[in-house]
Amino acid sequence: MTTAESATPAATDKPNDIRALLKDLQARYDVFRNFSPLAIGIDKQLFAELPELSKKSVRLAMRSHTMATRYLKEMEKATHRLNLDGTPAGEVTDENRQHATELLKERFKKQAEQRKAVEAAAKAEAVKQQKLQQLTEKFARK
Repeated sequence: MTTAESATPAATDKPNDIRALLKDLQARYDVFRNFSPLAIGIDKQLFAELPELSKKSVRLAMRSHTMATRYLKEMEKATHRLNLDGTPAGEVTDENRQHATELLKERFKKQAEQRKAVEAAAKAEAVKQQKLQQLTEKFARK
């Protein structure tokens, strides 16, 4: 068995296998490990180097990777896209940077709203428990 065969997971659609594929890509390529902006069409480079991968697995793994917060933060400040070997492969446009910024703003806003909702629910539960405690004290037999 070669190192490529042992390091590459079976190409299926399961989330665990997608994560394993991403970990393998991060182990093999600095551009994935560093969350660098990827070249347009980098999937073709992946298929050329790793023909055993399924298109669906690569598509899902790429979606997961490029939607990661760390990748989007890198896209916000990047000027160049990179090939698998780390060589420049084109410019990151202002439109690309703006899109990454908008996605991050939406994500952080949603997280803040969820955090507030959890805090509000916890506060409501604390008030409820306090009122129950007061009622039990008021009606407790002495």
